[in-house]
Amino acid sequence: MATKLGAAILACFTSLAATVAAAQSDYPTKPVRLVHGFTPGGISDVLARALGAKLTPGLNGQQVLVEPRPGAGTTIASDLISKAPGDGYTLFLQDMTTHAINASLYRRLPYDPVRDFTPITLVAASPLMLVVHPSLPVKNLKDLIALAKKRPNDLVHGSSGNGTIVHLAAEMMKSMAGVKMVHAPYKGSPQVVAGLLGGEVALSFATLPPVLPNIEAGRLRGLAVTTPERSNVAPAIPTMKEAGLKDFELVLYTGILAPRGLPRPIVDRLNAEFGKVVKVPEVQSIYKNVGAVAFTSTPDEFAAHIKSEMAKLGKLVQLSGARID
Repeated sequence: MATKLGAAILACFTSLAATVAAAQSDYPTKPVRLVHGFTPGGISDVLARALGAKLTPGLNGQQVLVEPRPGAGTTIASDLISKAPGDGYTLFLQDMTTHAINASLYRRLPYDPVRDFTPITLVAASPLMLVVHPSLPVKNLKDLIALAKKRPNDLVHGSSGNGTIVHLAAEMMKSMAGVKMVHAPYKGSPQVVAGLLGGEVALSFATLPPVLPNIEAGRLRGLAVTTPERSNVAPAIPTMKEAGLKDFELVLYTGILAPRGLPRPIVDRLNAEFGKVVKVPEVQSIYKNVGAVAFTSTPDEFAAHIKSEMAKLGKLVQLSGARID
């Protein structure tokens, strides 16, 4: 009797394993959701749509549906992904906000930013740019630092909110330069740019698309970018390192995650497909338009990267004093 029971159990497991293997080899058999936690029209939304549109041919012709789920500093989208099935039909386009910053910014999260997600690949790197209102009597970063030292707590820097990457970039600059400025948090990036243009704030760090046209028109002045290399869409603007803060480096990384438990064959399949898509000329052209650089990684490299960024940006969150209950 025991022998027959054991054989039956073994047969069940064998059948289940065969079913799972078949499902993995046929993947995908229906549309795939690509969720992100940002507002429609922003850089993350643009990148998600560019990638999603070109993934379809490599995913058995299945459509990739981009789904913005903004709100609560991307924690709404992150929570949704953490609770979705790990079957490859729900993917997450995230950046350093969703994991590296929020892990320290929020006292409590309804998910674990490492345990509850499966890294697939990094897909983009973008700079922030330090910009100032043209009325400010500075031509470069050294001038700005000298002015801030001369007028402590007089200059106001704007951000898209407490604990955002824009806020943390300014805190990093203030700490490295040994200067004091006043922080003015806004509700989002468009409001920060409006505040800059209106002279409500003297300076800010910003993503490139909303500020480059204003720099070209003379309404703002760009001083430096935060990446190790100059931006290919603003090559005349130096890096923060070149401009005088040799240890300053802050890159806005974007990657693709899935819920935890995604089988490795599907992880590898998606990693390979994203690796192909970022090389498509049309996709690279879209990347260039938003100031991003396309690149990929292995799943293990991405996992290590997330942990490294959590440690680095956790220190900046602590330095800023920002905290959300």
